[in-house]
Amino acid sequence: MTRYVMPAESAPHARTWLAWPAKESVWEHLLPLVRDDVARLARAIAEREPVTVIARREHVDQARLACGSAVEVIPAPLDDLWLRDTGPTFARAADGSLIGIDFNFNGWGQKAEFHMDAKVARKVLENAGIERVIAPIVAEGGALEVDGAGTMLATESSLINPNRNPDLRHEDIERAVADLLGIGKIVWLQGVADEDVTDCHVDAFARFASPGVILLDWPVDPDPADVFARAAAKARSRLAEATDVTGRPFEIVELPQPNRADMPGERGMDFLYSYANFYVGNDAVYLHAYGDRRSDDRAAGIVAEQFPGREVVRIEYNAVAEGGGGIHCCTQQQPI
Repeated sequence: MTRYVMPAESAPHARTWLAWPAKESVWEHLLPLVRDDVARLARAIAEREPVTVIARREHVDQARLACGSAVEVIPAPLDDLWLRDTGPTFARAADGSLIGIDFNFNGWGQKAEFHMDAKVARKVLENAGIERVIAPIVAEGGALEVDGAGTMLATESSLINPNRNPDLRHEDIERAVADLLGIGKIVWLQGVADEDVTDCHVDAFARFASPGVILLDWPVDPDPADVFARAAAKARSRLAEATDVTGRPFEIVELPQPNRADMPGERGMDFLYSYANFYVGNDAVYLHAYGDRRSDDRAAGIVAEQFPGREVVRIEYNAVAEGGGGIHCCTQQQPI
């Protein structure tokens, strides 16, 4: 029996949480640029809703100066900035009270240092005064895409993976998710294991615009040899045959990636090329602007059409993208 329900990201927020980039050993020479990206995002979101940034104690003053007076900055131990995965996932109990789910972050299957990040969910909830519920599974927020109406998208490569849940079956995961997030049906996509640190999180891959409507990350001129291009094609076929919890077929809207040849500058092997990693805030959708104007305009138009009544706010975020993540990976919404 369902104990909790996770609202859709588009439901009203009480605030957005972010984390301040901490380690030069992780980001090396990019660290100042990554901090600029996070501060830019925090300031933009704070124009429409409260924003709290957690930062290492020694970085609190720096974060406050960069983010501005409209953004709250509080001290907390952390390893990195990926708060979607390290922070709590918020849901509602039957009585309407808000709880935060701690999904036992383990560094995406112990691929990264996570000793302090494993404590982030608890620290956030302690600060917010919200009850902490410990999940019986290991997961990350970026692996869980819900429509707020009982349907969830997930990749098998990230959730059904021995580096997270070695002794659990599909049924065990589904039972836990149904109980914690109010999910009646999970649509499983194959994804890609062992190619990126997340094992192909769904939040850069397939996203709900609304119940029944999915925005699908789509490669430009896909290379059949590219494992992510093949995964996108398989996901499209799977979604075309699938239905949501009500039995409704999905409307699939392709969201083409930026054209790599038209993007400025050099990019590393881990760079994230995906407009699907957007964040839905109060009255706005925050969308990565890659610097390829034609592709940026096309993506903004598609997203605007799917989120009427919300402004599409473009955010330069290429430094963070060098770490393999994007805007959604760095944010976590706290519902009203």
